[in-house]
Amino acid sequence: MHPSVAKFLEMSQAELDEIYKGAIAGVVPDGNTRGTAIVGGSLLAKLYARVANLFFWQGKVFDIFCPPDQGILINKVTPFSLTFVIAKVYKQASWLDGAETIVIDYSTTSFFAKKVRDEIRQVEPGVYLGKVWWGKKRILDFALEVIAERP
Repeated sequence: MHPSVAKFLEMSQAELDEIYKGAIAGVVPDGNTRGTAIVGGSLLAKLYARVANLFFWQGKVFDIFCPPDQGILINKVTPFSLTFVIAKVYKQASWLDGAETIVIDYSTTSFFAKKVRDEIRQVEPGVYLGKVWWGKKRILDFALEVIAERP
């Protein structure tokens, strides 16, 4: 695990929000990423995030194409990193602060996740901090680490 991501796991929701607000959208990832669910708060919330990381969600695989900063992605799920649940990727204003962010939009690509919107910003090269929305309600944070870029 990247050292910055390990630090995110110890932060409060307010601290994560400040890091996110201080970051720029950055470059849209293009390739394979490792994901880490982040749930601030109690020990029980942290345990929930750990279980999610181990058994359900492993990361995302981005496929970016022309025009720049647009594409699709597929989520990696289960301990075997099976690819499932496609989303559109593009830049737009964040629902958190109105500044530019990278949006991961499931509204037209997934029946099960149609209410989900992820937003990510690049906090350092190869590391992204994200927010997950269910409808207009924010439900958790996550981190992505680029582990293999597309050639």
